[in-house]
Amino acid sequence: MTAVVAPYWEFAKKAFAREATYRFEVFTNVGSLILRVYLLRCLWTALYAQNAAPMNLPLHAMITYATVALLMSLVLEIDGTRLIQEKLREGTIATDLMKPISLPLYFFSDGAGRTLLYAVLVIPTLLCALLLVHIDVPPPATLGTFALSFLVAYCVNFVLNFCMNAIAFWTLETFALQLIVRWVSDLLSGQIVPLTLFPGLAGRLLFALPFAAIYSTPLLIYVGIIHPSGWRNALIVQCLWLAAFGLAAFGIWRAAARRIVIQGG
Repeated sequence: MTAVVAPYWEFAKKAFAREATYRFEVFTNVGSLILRVYLLRCLWTALYAQNAAPMNLPLHAMITYATVALLMSLVLEIDGTRLIQEKLREGTIATDLMKPISLPLYFFSDGAGRTLLYAVLVIPTLLCALLLVHIDVPPPATLGTFALSFLVAYCVNFVLNFCMNAIAFWTLETFALQLIVRWVSDLLSGQIVPLTLFPGLAGRLLFALPFAAIYSTPLLIYVGIIHPSGWRNALIVQCLWLAAFGLAAFGIWRAAARRIVIQGG
């Protein structure tokens, strides 16, 4: 088992080291996040002053929600599956498929290594954010459930990105598709505003979409909107979306591996 995992662990370490070489970019990312946290606090304070408040979320909880969502985005926006398009353009995908490794696991480990660096950046950013805004820290049980939900959300996000990038085997370019999905996800996942802001049927439809499993579920667990009695059902829904996208990714990859179209040749 160790021999099987070892290569992918090395891929992750190399990705971490590669990303860490851009130190200036690392520090600017931290500075940008701190500024965005402060601006979010100002924005929601002004909105609450005008009674534009999501249901069941007092101001301090909304600021907590927005801050945690911002820190989550630092991790979730890393897309290791973009390597698929690069390898297709360079023509190296054919030789990579001949190597004794699983390419999907390679993409996952490369993305995980890069993600680990940005996850480390969350710590100083969070400490600075605590000085700028009031962030609630939930009980250990809630924090643990949030961490588990966030892990599932990370995997859902990975397989969704994998499906989109694997389409490049047929189209060679997926930028427009990814841009559309990214915009839709930002609006409908609960990253920008809680889905509880949408009443009635619209809210129920948004919660039924897979995008809610990426941001909304972990965040609503964190701020206490999803109570302990609903944790299990929320995690089950996330896992169902993970299984659905996982099966789709498996099918697309199997078909793509039999149809290698290299751009330019």
